[in-house]
Amino acid sequence: MRKIASNDELMTTREVGEALGVAVRTVQLWVESGVLPAWRTAGGHRRIARAAVDKLMSERAMTTDQVAAGLAPSAATVPSTQPFKLLVVEDDPDLRQLFGLMVEGWSVPVALSTASNGFEGLLRIGELKPDMVVTDLNMPGMDGFEMLRALCKPDSGFGALHIIVVSVLSVEEINDRGGLPPGVTFFQKPIPYDTLENMVKNLQTSKASD
Repeated sequence: MRKIASNDELMTTREVGEALGVAVRTVQLWVESGVLPAWRTAGGHRRIARAAVDKLMSERAMTTDQVAAGLAPSAATVPSTQPFKLLVVEDDPDLRQLFGLMVEGWSVPVALSTASNGFEGLLRIGELKPDMVVTDLNMPGMDGFEMLRALCKPDSGFGALHIIVVSVLSVEEINDRGGLPPGVTFFQKPIPYDTLENMVKNLQTSKASD
């Protein structure tokens, strides 16, 4: 049986949000999807172990260091003209690198960020609030199916997020594994870069006219 931490080792969702610099709803999403382990009090309030928060902060710091070292695209390096924020969740490092090269040639400014699995994807989504997420399904650890289930819950707070799935799986194979949530667009690999570029252009134009 898991030992429950003492009160001085537990944090509220608000305290975690302030420590990590994210909204309380983002912390709740991380808890619901298993990114952050938590307990419920008798009154139904979530309590999160401080050690788990410290571990998550360490993982986020490692991701930031990787970006600074040039191992991942950095949203901070793009011009301040409000580029389209695109997150790619893909476990294959070669495909992540190829995606970055292709996006550089697009005619619309894009702030590209990447994640290697669903766990990291949820972290990046909570931090960056991207305009679009392009994700694979078969990934180690938390896969795309789990990530989508967390994002597409009615009360997740990410109902307006544009989600694109690109996978080697067929429609039949995806349906056998529970299918995709409503509103998620699916393409079978190879990645349709031209189609994605047009989708980004249309969404960016819509943003500009709002």
